[in-house]
Amino acid sequence: AEGCGVLILRRMSQVLADAGPVWGVIRSSVINNNGYHASLTAPSVMAQKQLLREACVQAGLQPGDIQYVEAHGTGTAMGDPIEVSAISAAYCQGIEREQPLLIGSVKTNIGHCEAAAGMAGLIKVLLAMRHGQIPAHLNYQTSNPVIDWKKLGLQLVTQTRSWEAVDRVAGVS
Repeated sequence: AEGCGVLILRRMSQVLADAGPVWGVIRSSVINNNGYHASLTAPSVMAQKQLLREACVQAGLQPGDIQYVEAHGTGTAMGDPIEVSAISAAYCQGIEREQPLLIGSVKTNIGHCEAAAGMAGLIKVLLAMRHGQIPAHLNYQTSNPVIDWKKLGLQLVTQTRSWEAVDRVAGVS
């Protein structure tokens, strides 16, 4: 897929002064180079974990505050297990959660639209927050055998589900 997305970002003070609608608040944005790793093409779980934890610190959140993660979710045999391991390490390990952390990826709906993939994920999260529903991860048939969802404390959203929390908090990978 190829694509593009557009978001209008405004300072909260201006939105409130104009009495405009607030679809979401971006509390943190972080990026890294994935740290030292043995392979140029293989991501690092530890570098991703550190990045996700830093995002929480910058946002003034605890890792347990995250309710849903919109994953990059490339569908690759190597990339997905590394990404979900990093998400689990950052948001689940050593953290008391009543329920598994929910996870999904818009790529199952639209494919990997290159540079627009992150934008599509952010738009999906904003729409999910606005409507109070997390859309199903489409086209799911069988899990990657390397990923132990239960052990990782994660749950793939395979059916659309209600997002009841008043303060909805998500991460976009």
